[in-house]
Amino acid sequence: MLAEQRDDIDNPLIWPILSVLEESHQSWKVHYLMSELQKKTIMDHLDDDLQLDLFKRNFLIMNALYQLQEMLLPQQWLQVESMDIQLKWRGASSGFVQHEINRDDPLREYYMDWKNYDAQLEDVRDLLSSFWKRYQQHVGHCSETTVERKNALSALGLSVDASDLEIRRQWRKMALKWHPDRPEGDAATFRTMCEAWQSLRL
Repeated sequence: MLAEQRDDIDNPLIWPILSVLEESHQSWKVHYLMSELQKKTIMDHLDDDLQLDLFKRNFLIMNALYQLQEMLLPQQWLQVESMDIQLKWRGASSGFVQHEINRDDPLREYYMDWKNYDAQLEDVRDLLSSFWKRYQQHVGHCSETTVERKNALSALGLSVDASDLEIRRQWRKMALKWHPDRPEGDAATFRTMCEAWQSLRL
């Protein structure tokens, strides 16, 4: 188990991620960075459970980013935000020299602790549930507007007797299709898909 060897761990993604960031001056999102690493066949299969596999991939990326942030100072500043990851050179950029690592950041503290890599499926589900609750607040979702099961299934294009596996597969398909970052994505439809999926999970 990784948690048992945490003092000896060398994150294998540190240098591949640095290479990707140095090759492009663009701002990255975590899922785009993950996709780029998968294209380069750097990220291996990590768990037989899809949710745990995704969680572990995300953990390794965030851990590598926070480690790199420390390693690159003071010559460079690595901005680590899930929707805005960017490598910046020391220089004329306003305020660059003032960048400091926030060691009290709970997100940084979580991803720098290797014990969390070995999270159990229930822990990951709790994290995802917490994320969806925050997402609901972000998009203005409230109990009065929760879609009922039948309407939620209809929104996802499923029949009322759809299995849990069918619901999960269809949700992933619809989320990928309508995500605002996709060429033909639509924020309003994506929000509907999210609300439908969340109501089916409650």
